Amino acid sequence: MKTGPTTRRRQLGATLRKLRERKGMTLEEAGKLVGVSKATISRYETKDGPVRWPVVDALCREYEATEAERAAVVSWAKAAREQGWWTSFGGPLPETLNFLLTLEDEAAREDHFATIYVPGLLQTPGYIKAVIQASETRYSADEVDRQVAIRMKRQEILHRAQPPHLWAVLDESVVRRVVGGPDVMRAQLTHLADCTESPNITIQIFPFATGAHATAMGSFVILGGPEASMDVVYVDFHTGALFLETEEELATYRGAFDYLRARALSPAESLAAIHRARKEMQ
Repeated sequence: MKTGPTTRRRQLGATLRKLRERKGMTLEEAGKLVGVSKATISRYETKDGPVRWPVVDALCREYEATEAERAAVVSWAKAAREQGWWTSFGGPLPETLNFLLTLEDEAAREDHFATIYVPGLLQTPGYIKAVIQASETRYSADEVDRQVAIRMKRQEILHRAQPPHLWAVLDESVVRRVVGGPDVMRAQLTHLADCTESPNITIQIFPFATGAHATAMGSFVILGGPEASMDVVYVDFHTGALFLETEEELATYRGAFDYLRARALSPAESLAAIHRARKEMQ
């Protein structure tokens, strides 16, 4: 699989553009400051093609990026041609998943709002398999196993020495929907309850009793970078996925997530709700 604009190179280009625009510079002004052409700056921001990390470093300094921003962007430039761990599983992956895995591999935090299924980072193998088999696409047994393995490998980020903080707000329907049958769902709910014991995982249930609400916009994930300016929103839908990166888009989804966790049950109340759902499923 080639490393293209859907991996670190895409992330690098988008961030360089945001930093330049935040500084209020034109492409030509930025190029003159670091001794390259306007066309070179444009190419760096178009998310494709090679980059020289010293130029990226110089640009970050001229843009007055924070130390955390500069360190992250330079590291992406150095690793722009590297392939992610998921390429070792063989077979192609959708470009959107390729980019999601890249972002997730480097995220400092993840804020999830789930309306249909348990977030992938919190799923059990049986639940993952049931979700994949419910897809409109018919997969071979080997492909199902490959996808289960990839998703389980993703979950290893939660067990790193410095794991991201995962905050998941789950619509009550997520813990009430019987995916894969009662046995699979009970195991999944037990796993969710166990996950609440981790200091880097927060789970809240958004109850049916809340009724209609202003953020009924479907599932989404806010993937947090080293700085808030580097956040990306991931929105998955039936025919594809979107990655939203503008300040206006980020503000909308951050506000939505703040609203959701403020209206959701507390973590302790949510744990009790998970236990009730599991008990009633018996």
